[in-house]
Amino acid sequence: MNKVSKRMSVLSVLLVTLLFLTSACKANISRNGDGSFTVETTITQQELQEVITASIADPLVKELTVSLQSGYALVSGERQRLNDSSKTDTLSFRLDLSAANGQLTSSISNAQLDDIIVEQDRVDLWNQTISNRLAILGQKNKKSTLQSVSITPDIVTMTWNVVR
Repeated sequence: MNKVSKRMSVLSVLLVTLLFLTSACKANISRNGDGSFTVETTITQQELQEVITASIADPLVKELTVSLQSGYALVSGERQRLNDSSKTDTLSFRLDLSAANGQLTSSISNAQLDDIIVEQDRVDLWNQTISNRLAILGQKNKKSTLQSVSITPDIVTMTWNVVR
């Protein structure tokens, strides 16, 4: 490897490292034999809760909480009634995250508002918005593909493959 290639390689590693260190989530970076990088980003329960709250984008939803479980997250909150703000309904759903074709996918199931199923169009919109926002938070590089996602009671971990 000549000097210019070595310098470019070191510079690339430093830039990728700097990029991930300045992101909102934490990242562990390792170099692969083929010159690509494996980047493991983590998102806390609080960060996930903020993403979901912003994704739902309903000013009537209050006190949204996310509980990380093994393999999924449980989401619950209260929604003020539009015609009577003194009354609230309970919103709840299960959130699964996965990798498909190098992209993050979000899958909400059992979405209910006071035991009434939330309409599928709304759930589809939430899924898309959550996936987009989490990918932006975790990805940080256009040349990366998502390899896996895991949820534990402590943290959400996304593993990315980044090519130069």
